[in-house]
Amino acid sequence: MNRKMGSEDVVLKVLYCGVDHTDLHQMRNEIHSTNYPLVLGHEIVGEVVELGSEVKKFRVGDIVGVGCIVGSCGECLYCQSNMEQYCPKTIFTINDTYKDGSLTRGGFSSAMVVHQRFVVRIPQKLAPEQAAPLLCAGVTAYSPLKQFMGSNRVVRGGILGLGGVGHLGVIIAKAMGHHVTVISSSNKKREEALEILGADAFIVSSNEAEMEGAASSLDYILDTVPALHPLHSYLSLLKVDGKLIIVAAVPQPLQFDAVDIILGKRSISGSFIGSMEETQEILEFWADKDLTTMIEIVKLDYANKAFERMEKNDVRFRFVVDVAGSNLE
Repeated sequence: MNRKMGSEDVVLKVLYCGVDHTDLHQMRNEIHSTNYPLVLGHEIVGEVVELGSEVKKFRVGDIVGVGCIVGSCGECLYCQSNMEQYCPKTIFTINDTYKDGSLTRGGFSSAMVVHQRFVVRIPQKLAPEQAAPLLCAGVTAYSPLKQFMGSNRVVRGGILGLGGVGHLGVIIAKAMGHHVTVISSSNKKREEALEILGADAFIVSSNEAEMEGAASSLDYILDTVPALHPLHSYLSLLKVDGKLIIVAAVPQPLQFDAVDIILGKRSISGSFIGSMEETQEILEFWADKDLTTMIEIVKLDYANKAFERMEKNDVRFRFVVDVAGSNLE
């Protein structure tokens, strides 16, 4: 296991774990400074097998989830305001260090020990493998889109990129009642976006006519592209006061022209995963609305191939590793 159990800890047997682009960046030492050996995986679903003496919210046998963070200071303004993901002392599920100096280990392992504050309950009607991508990719889209809920008019949103986070962004935005436009670099995913995911419109970013036709039409764009890309052309799609929300960890600097945001009173912002409260919310939201994640289940010995395919966008739309069904010896 990743560390010794304390009085407020939950021990879980790992069942499933999603595969995320951040895992790939960490593996290659492209963001932060990677400590090796590295155990990947931060979309973890497991079964509770043991509880610390002070844990009251879970029982042995519960199906639970663990996302991107496994610790924080618990005392700062952000921790006290249900925004612990912004705590300056956040402890990440992979490639980080616990307070005792031991290294964190992710969900590509048989078991984990996690403080109860950073464990969420998987709703009974939600299949464990379906829940895994919601613990990072799902809440990453849900958290910034929450601000547009409850509007008394139709919100027109854009989803830039149709990968793991992007496809969940489309599903979430549609479930919130938004008019959704998918923006992609090629025509390859048009049918999937419109026919399978239910998007209302599809724009190829290299098609000047389509881009010009959609100019100043969107209230927001959720930018989910984890690779270097220009922002200029996408900013032109926003209405006055529109928002470009960046949620992907791009390893190189992004650039834009100041005039593009000044003249349209547009803004560029970021959003980092979501709080523990929001992580529980997206699970309940998914279950209540009977939504479905589009996943491909693989065994752990396929992980390297899964990373290769993910980098080529050759997955519809998220790999989930069947950890419990894999040979870990």
